[in-house]
Amino acid sequence: MQDKLSSLPNWLDRGIADIFPSGQTSETQQSLDGLLQKASKINKPLRIKLGIDPTGCDIHLGHSILFRKLRAFQDAGHIGVLIIGDFTARIGDPTGKSKTRVQLSADQVEKNATTYLEQLGFGQPPEDSLLDFKTPGRLEVLRNSDWLSELDLEKVIELLGISTVGQMLAKEDFGNRYNSGTPISLHEFLYPLLQGYDSVAVKADIELGGTDQKFNVAMGRDLQRHFHQTPQFGLLLPILVGLDGVQKMSKSLGNSVGINEDPLSMYSKLEKVPDGLVRDYLILLTDLSTEGLPDDPRELQKLMALEVTASRHGRKAAIAAQSNAGKFIEGVKNLEAEVKESSISHLEFPTKAFYLLNAIGLTSSSSEARRKIQGGAVRLDGKKVSDPNLEFAEKQMLVGKILQIGKKVFRRLVL
Repeated sequence: MQDKLSSLPNWLDRGIADIFPSGQTSETQQSLDGLLQKASKINKPLRIKLGIDPTGCDIHLGHSILFRKLRAFQDAGHIGVLIIGDFTARIGDPTGKSKTRVQLSADQVEKNATTYLEQLGFGQPPEDSLLDFKTPGRLEVLRNSDWLSELDLEKVIELLGISTVGQMLAKEDFGNRYNSGTPISLHEFLYPLLQGYDSVAVKADIELGGTDQKFNVAMGRDLQRHFHQTPQFGLLLPILVGLDGVQKMSKSLGNSVGINEDPLSMYSKLEKVPDGLVRDYLILLTDLSTEGLPDDPRELQKLMALEVTASRHGRKAAIAAQSNAGKFIEGVKNLEAEVKESSISHLEFPTKAFYLLNAIGLTSSSSEARRKIQGGAVRLDGKKVSDPNLEFAEKQMLVGKILQIGKKVFRRLVL
């Protein structure tokens, strides 16, 4: 892999897991580095495709790896082509799934898409956003329903004729399901074809994706070749392992950090990342040089947490979060950092501690709230709450105080 990256600029090679094809090809007669040099020489920016299917509503740090690389291309003068898969999301990417996904409605997908764009920085200045929405000519935001909804049956049959059942079953997820007897719906075979057709529709020069997307990105190359376009380069980035140190980052697995979490929560989660993942987090989530890093694992954890938090919230907020995370551990009150607020205006008083946790959405049930308290995981302004039935007589006993669960979740209670 290192040979593939040796000639690439530093802003591009950082964190790359794979590039294909590598070297010169009979189709392009140039490497990716050659393509970049040619684009610079003739002053013609490349079109960098990144497709996202808004099947959920939250973006976490694992997702941000791809957006950070797209932003690097933007900052280098190229065109980010962000494709909102509002059509393909209704099918659902079968990658990594052991069964057919539930199809979403168009309204659900559009609502999720709007939330995604807000989290990516739509309407914000470039220095405060993950992508640059403001600089002219740097970003196109497209929805693939604009062209996929127009495909007639004749065109769909043409697309289906480009691939074979054998090729589809060579995709690991399909192959595993087929061999285990798990049903595969025919519409799922359409997904990689439709995603590949996106590359044709936008005339992509390079497509970004996770390492689990190689099949789909390669399908885009096949379809571009079929439609007499120069096939795109595939540029793949690693899948970020989550806070548990075992599985990929996922909100459903409870091992994720949202890109818009408040600085204190973000820092507190990140400084507990397992030692073996800290350098990966630094490489994939920051621009910090990997030379001269601390040898002490704890200091490296804290440095990574500070840098990642600063990349999302600014250095001043990150430093405050680092300081206040230490104060929390020491049980110090009156934090200076901004903590996400939770309203207690809807609660009836007197109320008990276990009910409070559940009522403001910090636990999924009252029984879970009791377990958290009895397990010593809950603090109020730094003081441990050990009795689930501790009663608060009136709202003013709680307003302005910080409720903490474990070392990662913090909420300031407000009316």
